[in-house]
Amino acid sequence: QVQLVESGGGLVQAGGSLRVSCAASGRTFSTYTMGWFRQAPGNEREFVAAITGSGLTTFYADSVKGRFTISRDNAKNTVYLQMNTLKPGDTAVYYCARKNTGSSYYYTESYDSWGQGTQVTVSS
Repeated sequence: QVQLVESGGGLVQAGGSLRVSCAASGRTFSTYTMGWFRQAPGNEREFVAAITGSGLTTFYADSVKGRFTISRDNAKNTVYLQMNTLKPGDTAVYYCARKNTGSSYYYTESYDSWGQGTQVTVSS
């Protein structure tokens, strides 16, 4: 198992920006696709973005495409989520996760390790 620790959440006004980070333990970070998910109160955890181990390929949920950017720094064992033009609907706990199966990046079942989450609140 890998340990994942998110940071960088906070309170921001609508239209603002925020970057959240996820630091991973271990020496095989660059071999795994990493994902970001979010969960708002009363809702199921939903896919936000994913990035392959090399960083060359990214995937986004339609709701964040064009506003969010996922990236990674394998030398630092860290994955980032840059969030721009934030909306109140983006308010949620954001989780990073490590993908360990060949199944779709879209599903939580494809990921075997999760961070504790970081709260992002967007005020109107």
